[in-house]
Amino acid sequence: MTVELNEKALQHAKSLVRKGQTTKDERDDWSEHAPTADEQNAYLDKHGWDEYGLWFLGIDTEKGEETKGRYEFPYGDFRRVHRCGVISAESRAAQYDHDDIAKALAELHELIDGEHA
Repeated sequence: MTVELNEKALQHAKSLVRKGQTTKDERDDWSEHAPTADEQNAYLDKHGWDEYGLWFLGIDTEKGEETKGRYEFPYGDFRRVHRCGVISAESRAAQYDHDDIAKALAELHELIDGEHA
């Protein structure tokens, strides 16, 4: 499995945080706030794969381009960056040695908790 940092998604997330489009929730909230499969499908139908991919900081380059399995490390609900999603993804990325993704998520986490949020 080859998972790479999705630079476009990182820039998208930073832009949303700078605009104040965040939810400052707690880590354990992600299980309730993460988009459901139905919500993901509805977003895909309306916006397509390129927009969908902007909500995931990891891309599995071994998976097909138009498959949900290609996208990993979600950080929001297709409207806002969720602090809980960032923290959850940051932990998972570090656990699986995706250092560049973990570092990007740590930057986002700091941006959300810092003066820019």
